[in-house]
Amino acid sequence: MSGTTALAGLYSAIEEIARLLDVPCSRGKVWPILAAYGDTADALEQSVIAFRVATDARHAGELDCRFTIPKDVDPYALALSKGLTTETGHPAGTLLSDIQGRCPIDCYAIDFGVVGGFKKIYSFFPPGDSQDLSRLAGIPSMSRSLDENMSLFARYGLGGKASCIGIDYPDRTVNIYFTGTSAECFESHAVLSLLRETEQPDPSEQMLKFAQAGFGIYVTLSWDSPRIERICFAAMTSDPMALPVPLEPRIGKFVRRMQDAGGERKFVCAVASSPHGEYYKLQSYYQWRPWIVDLMAAEAPV
Repeated sequence: MSGTTALAGLYSAIEEIARLLDVPCSRGKVWPILAAYGDTADALEQSVIAFRVATDARHAGELDCRFTIPKDVDPYALALSKGLTTETGHPAGTLLSDIQGRCPIDCYAIDFGVVGGFKKIYSFFPPGDSQDLSRLAGIPSMSRSLDENMSLFARYGLGGKASCIGIDYPDRTVNIYFTGTSAECFESHAVLSLLRETEQPDPSEQMLKFAQAGFGIYVTLSWDSPRIERICFAAMTSDPMALPVPLEPRIGKFVRRMQDAGGERKFVCAVASSPHGEYYKLQSYYQWRPWIVDLMAAEAPV
């Protein structure tokens, strides 16, 4: 399959799913992003490709797409050269190069919104080589919020469990992804304690029940405040409709569309806690590769 054919097929899938979700999809916005990275992703044939929707008002009317690219490509330099983002002088713009000079990287992924355009770059560390937070906190351009919360992360057994970093360029935030964590981290008392210590709203019973099936914890930090902006608990499943999660009709249609596509369909569902409230994010894999399980240090699908 040629790279152009693969890109066309992916764009058609994005267009179809956007229509299903009543999300406006412009070829002029989406195609340049696909074309910029398409040639780097082994014509997308070896990539993991996923779509994501969320239940909160901030993400309403948006469909996110993300796919992996090889580690020998500099995704931020490529984004700058293709005009997908611009240099602002903010530390977020130098964080990726600082990570590259200090940490081993297995591969990258990029994330964009059908409406919002280019958003994030993810740096995945090699399986079995999760990074210690002390190393990440020592990166010059890293948010000082990480250093401010080192003792808290250590108390919850997360200090050496960082498996991925995500940089959000428009929002100027950084995500730290913790996987391979102990089962105790997902017990109700630990979830409640962590959320209270970070001044998040008390979780609903539904959130506590969902977190028990979790495999990963993600936090969002900014350069503007020492506080943890958001905490997510993620679980992998083959049937999101069976989870204790409220899925509005449009998201239910999205789930059924992905399930009806056949093949080995996987979903990652995450519940997020933020000062603005609790909400859910649902990611479906349009193209799945078994190696991503090792990369995420995820348990078998639930």
